[in-house]
Amino acid sequence: MTVLNAKNKEKAGKAFFAAAAVICVIAVAAIFAFLIIKSVPAFGKLGVFEFIFGDNWSSDRLDTYDSPLSGTYGIFTMIFGTFTATIGALLIGGVFGYFTAVFLAFYCPAVPKRIFSSVINLLAGIPSVVYGFFGIVFLLPVLSKIAPNNGSGLLATSIILGIMILPTVVSLSKTSLEAVPRAYYEASVALGANHSETVFRVMTPAAKSGIIASLVLAVGRALGETMAVVMVAGNSPNYPDGLFSSFRVLTANIVMEMGYAGEVQEGALIATGVVLLFFVLLVNLIFGFFSKKAVTASVKKQEKHKITYFNKQIKRIKNCVYSFTHKIGAVKICKGMAIGSGIFSAVALLLIIGFIFVKGLPQIIQKPSIIYGKYEFASENITILPSIVTTLFAVAISLIISIPIGLMTAIFLNEYTKNNNIFIRIIRRGIDILAGVPSIVYGLFGMIAFVPIFGGSSSILAGSLTISIMLLPTIVRSCEESLKSVLKSQREGSFALGAGKLRTIFRIVLPSAMPGILSAIILSMGRVISESAPFLYTMGSVISAIPNSVMDSGASLAVALYRLSGEGWYINEAYATALVLIIIVLALNITAEMLAGKLSKKLKGDNA
Repeated sequence: MTVLNAKNKEKAGKAFFAAAAVICVIAVAAIFAFLIIKSVPAFGKLGVFEFIFGDNWSSDRLDTYDSPLSGTYGIFTMIFGTFTATIGALLIGGVFGYFTAVFLAFYCPAVPKRIFSSVINLLAGIPSVVYGFFGIVFLLPVLSKIAPNNGSGLLATSIILGIMILPTVVSLSKTSLEAVPRAYYEASVALGANHSETVFRVMTPAAKSGIIASLVLAVGRALGETMAVVMVAGNSPNYPDGLFSSFRVLTANIVMEMGYAGEVQEGALIATGVVLLFFVLLVNLIFGFFSKKAVTASVKKQEKHKITYFNKQIKRIKNCVYSFTHKIGAVKICKGMAIGSGIFSAVALLLIIGFIFVKGLPQIIQKPSIIYGKYEFASENITILPSIVTTLFAVAISLIISIPIGLMTAIFLNEYTKNNNIFIRIIRRGIDILAGVPSIVYGLFGMIAFVPIFGGSSSILAGSLTISIMLLPTIVRSCEESLKSVLKSQREGSFALGAGKLRTIFRIVLPSAMPGILSAIILSMGRVISESAPFLYTMGSVISAIPNSVMDSGASLAVALYRLSGEGWYINEAYATALVLIIIVLALNITAEMLAGKLSKKLKGDNA
């Protein structure tokens, strides 16, 4: 009877973990289903071809599905603007990111390298709304000195997005470069090549799949970015015909008009989200292809093929290019670019954080009531205390929902799935898709799915449910990596002593992986605090009184910063809010780094 009960417990535990994993797939299906169902009437009324390829957007909130249209709804100018801004960001963030990765991997001394790598990781943790605020108060005034307008437009957007995607490119490219076998470097040097020639002619080509994958992932990040772009692009629905021309991207179109949208207008904005979602998913598929190629290339031997005439011509072209680059000293130029890019990345981070500190700290010192003052309706004395409380509510509720589901999913994938069958592939694909969905699309889904459930108005609960789905892929991936780091011998020792699978997981595996799991939880807290787009139309965007329950609406810290800086009347309060936001997020990221370092040291000690 005891044995039977133990087997039933094991089966029940596995079923419970599997059910949590299925929730990720259900979430993906729900996002697609809700958005497509809500956009079908708009596509039918407007016409798919006319909607996507029309280049005139002049919406009318009074338009209904039962009457002739007064407005026009073509989004091609915004599609063009989105891809133009993404290309601009890639030229800045992609180029500087690659050369910074080269600098860190091959030119930076050991001690500064560790510090610099941590600094780059911190750059990735800065909320996008802070980047946008920095663009408004620093970058636009600088550009306005050479621009015919206030500096907004394609150049400002490309610079801000370029800095935002830089950490992604640096992190993945650096990992790919360091993964190239050391034998490649030693063989090149043995054949007479110097350090720089080996770096750029041997190591970089060997890591090209991983580098390309980092660029593709950065493209996905740029395509889906919302708040920073809204704050610096100018947002006129026109083609970007110059560096300082006002234009609008797909994400900005949703944010700019959803708050007052009528029937057809709302459907068209949701349809815009569907188009954006498919673009980003396409980019993620490309990223998956290059990531897989990078992995297989490192373990699979290259086959020798018979050299054809075409291959000979390609080889001749490569030799000509090599000869030309050798004559102009391209390797030395690239070395200078690597060192310069490393300096640029450090300066960018110090400039953003330093500027906010210099401007924000005096505001808090002079008027500390900004942080803890009592809210008064229609008062000029702004306080962010209600936004802090609202944010804490959202953090607590979203983590209570997402951590158990994410952790159980990670346990199922790491402890129970030895065979990569179709069920497991579907779950992993669902997690990958969730990770690639733009934040504004999550906001649309929450507005469609959760807001109507709770009375049709924004609430903390609706926003928390939305962000909890958004957190799942981060928690699953981080927790799974932590579980993988637990030595197999620890599990085998537990089994040898008679413990079952379930007991081993809870008594051995989870305690050993706890530093990594705590790190994932802290990073998730930072993600909730940093996000703004998913909360705009699910939790609220007005700074009001301290919420009394989860059914009340309110603006999170990030949304409060967007509102304060957007109006232009409360710029000093915006500086203070930005500083508070940066301090909280950086503190959480540093804590997560320390926990990850603790786990690494523990594992090295176990291995020794």
